[in-house]
Amino acid sequence: MNPTTSGTALYGGVTNRRVTVRDLALAKERGERWPMLTAYDALTSRIFDEAGIPVLLVGDSAAMVVFGYESTLPVTIDDMVPLTAAVSRSTKRALVVADLTFGSYQATPEQALASAARLVKEGGAQAVKLEGGRRVTPQVEALVSAGIPVMGHIGLTPQSVNAFGGYRVQGRGHEAGATLLSEAKELERAGAFSVVLECVPARLAAEITEHLTIPTIGIGAGPSTDAQVLVWQDMAGLTPRVAKFVKTYADLTGSLSEAARSFADEVVTGAFPDEQHSYS
Repeated sequence: MNPTTSGTALYGGVTNRRVTVRDLALAKERGERWPMLTAYDALTSRIFDEAGIPVLLVGDSAAMVVFGYESTLPVTIDDMVPLTAAVSRSTKRALVVADLTFGSYQATPEQALASAARLVKEGGAQAVKLEGGRRVTPQVEALVSAGIPVMGHIGLTPQSVNAFGGYRVQGRGHEAGATLLSEAKELERAGAFSVVLECVPARLAAEITEHLTIPTIGIGAGPSTDAQVLVWQDMAGLTPRVAKFVKTYADLTGSLSEAARSFADEVVTGAFPDEQHSYS
């Protein structure tokens, strides 16, 4: 079966319902790769949904690209709920996953459940994502037991940037690689339906992907993961500096700058508004 032409394909398939975590599991079984993008607002979410992106992540990267912070640490669940709701309301097919923010789940499984419940009940998310391996498996188990699907995230976990001493590749060397593989397996055993691998060597990501029955989602993890994710502003050329693993597919900075200058020039010269854009 060719997943790109199948009606069940995550990308390019025809469906009149939301993508589910079961669909992701089936895609892993048939070897279908799929894309994931971040989303934070109604207009771009609708575009990505209509383009066929099967999974949209309301990421805590909103801290930087929406709110202007220097890291993901300051953003809160209160910030994430309305962003998640905007994405959920404006999409029909994509599975909407929302990030649990720093300080909203680490303390106890009960704290994690309270935070995740807000993203699901108030925000309309169909799943949540949290960072960490072994240390967060009790939280994963609690959320899954409560009926909330959980996406894991290991490797470079941005909420731990201070502990890592910066944004550094994780899992280099035999011991570090073995630890990441073990943590990925523990997340799977705890009930996670997928796991993000961020900034890990491509060979290690391929090994983890081979050993897991749940999908792996790469970001700076080479070509062998089951899926790939990018922050949409990075993908579209809006951010001034991007990591090595980012490929830009458009120059929205240039396009928006040109549009703004054209608008300004026409206002200054009196060319806008003209008769066509005025009421009689």
